[in-house]
Amino acid sequence: MKNQKLIAIVVGIVVLIGGYLAGSFFPMMETFKIGSTTKLKTELDSFAYAYGIYTGGGTLSSLSQILVDEEFPKDGFVKGVKDGLYENNEVMDPMLAQGFLQGFAMKQQEKMMAKSNEDAQSNIAEGAQFLETNKGREGVTETASGLQYEVLVKGNGKSPIATDSVTVHYTGTLLDGTVFDSSVERGEPVTFKLDQVIPGWTEGLQLMKEGDKFKLFIPSDIAYGPSGSRSIEPNSTLIFEVELLKVTKN
Repeated sequence: MKNQKLIAIVVGIVVLIGGYLAGSFFPMMETFKIGSTTKLKTELDSFAYAYGIYTGGGTLSSLSQILVDEEFPKDGFVKGVKDGLYENNEVMDPMLAQGFLQGFAMKQQEKMMAKSNEDAQSNIAEGAQFLETNKGREGVTETASGLQYEVLVKGNGKSPIATDSVTVHYTGTLLDGTVFDSSVERGEPVTFKLDQVIPGWTEGLQLMKEGDKFKLFIPSDIAYGPSGSRSIEPNSTLIFEVELLKVTKN
């Protein structure tokens, strides 16, 4: 039993450290740079300090997904860790702490949902205002779905249909200009079936020919809608600059 617990702890540490390194939470250092108040005399001292560094960094990363607008009180966390290590339950015993954390997590979840709903409504209004202004610009065409497009470069190749595969270079931005995805930045075009992407892409790419470069302005209802996607907030209107490199008939 003792060996199983030890293995579990070691595996946990390896996963923890591996996850941090993979996520680039900390740069790799060739040498330790330790201040005068911290002395690492033994390998065990170094292990304890290193584990603390990775645990602290991982805590901050996790909290960024939990706290909404609050700033994390680091001094209280350090005091809690110290009391936990030395089994000092004067302020709060572990059972009470567990109950408090559960309740706090539920409140934060409610705040996140409220903020997400607020952002979603704001994004609808912002997108509608942008598209209303944008469709009046010279060179911008609007389709029945609300999709808007602007021809940047004209090609003379073939056009795809929804069941075809296409190879494209693209850059996707939010209305404020933030780039959320770009094959151009990665330096490698992407290939996909046209009926397996957001409706705005399925429609917009069928308006293009090989060699064309369009700017697509996609309303939220034919983009990612109320669910959003990773760095894309719910109900976001999106802008894509797309170059159609190749059409493959299926």
